[in-house]
Amino acid sequence: MNHPEIIIEHRTIGPKHRPFIIAEMSGNHNQSLERALEIVDAAAKAGAHALKIQTYTADTMTIESDQSDFFINDAESLWNGQSLYALYQQAYTPWEWHKAIFDRCKAHGMIGFSTPFDETAVDFLESLGVSCYKIASFENTDIPLLRKVASTGKPIIASTGMASIAELDELVQTVRAAGCQDLILLKCTSSYPATPDNSNIRTIPHMQQLFNVQVGLSDHTLGVGVAVASVALGATVIEKHFTLSRADGGVDSAFSLEPHEMSSLVEETERAWQGLGAISYGVSEKEKNSTQFRRSLYVVKDLKAGEIFTSENLRVIRPGLGLPPKYLDTLLGKRVSKDIPRGTAVTLDMIL
Repeated sequence: MNHPEIIIEHRTIGPKHRPFIIAEMSGNHNQSLERALEIVDAAAKAGAHALKIQTYTADTMTIESDQSDFFINDAESLWNGQSLYALYQQAYTPWEWHKAIFDRCKAHGMIGFSTPFDETAVDFLESLGVSCYKIASFENTDIPLLRKVASTGKPIIASTGMASIAELDELVQTVRAAGCQDLILLKCTSSYPATPDNSNIRTIPHMQQLFNVQVGLSDHTLGVGVAVASVALGATVIEKHFTLSRADGGVDSAFSLEPHEMSSLVEETERAWQGLGAISYGVSEKEKNSTQFRRSLYVVKDLKAGEIFTSENLRVIRPGLGLPPKYLDTLLGKRVSKDIPRGTAVTLDMIL
């Protein structure tokens, strides 16, 4: 399968390049533009390659209603009991902040982009000249939105969340038909936080084969272990929620990385990618000097011509500069052809 490289601004994404790390700000700005810009600065300092925000308002997301349908009723949810409208009012990123945030990203050489949640958000982001789009897990079945985003012709990174294979096939077919050439799918578990045992990252290579696209990971687990492991399974993109400090609170803070953890994510995913290498056996260029630490056959007592190799004068020892140990039984009992001083590596011309 061929998973073509994708270029977003100045960065190439693909298996031959280190993983593309996205810091997701989400609502961790806690309604402060100053804090939002500090998050951008911290993400850049930690080595993230991109910073993502979300473009919606409470009114583009839902309606204000007292009916039970519009309240979160899930005992395991971080947001249990909240109304959808109130949650989105708390979490949204004011649209008038977007340009300042993207400009700060650009100043750091980092890619700034967003997740639009309706068609008006796409129009707004187009007016700001974003270079790519993210589709959220819960929007990946919104066919009108998918068509709208794809019609921009810009790369799309889409979280797969709860989507079935059939729904993902519809997503892929929809965006392809609407003009998207560059698509990356992200394996994603839509629980917040997610647990490693519910991450199922073995799905990554399977998804690559099914849809012939690059696949990454949108990771809501705590720590970096799952993300690092995903790189070994072929993930080319890692997205993680990011905050200055979980102790500061915020809608997504509980499952967000802090700056030192983001630095670790960048470093360890790159190490995992470097470690993949190629299928390789035998002595590599870097291992040549280590061959001396193998064992081989050495003469360990002075021998005169005509004497016989015995277990007393012939041993398997380090270094590995003589004949391989497998010749020991062959040589025992053979007469030597010349005088051989102690400490000489054994060669075949030593026997009669």
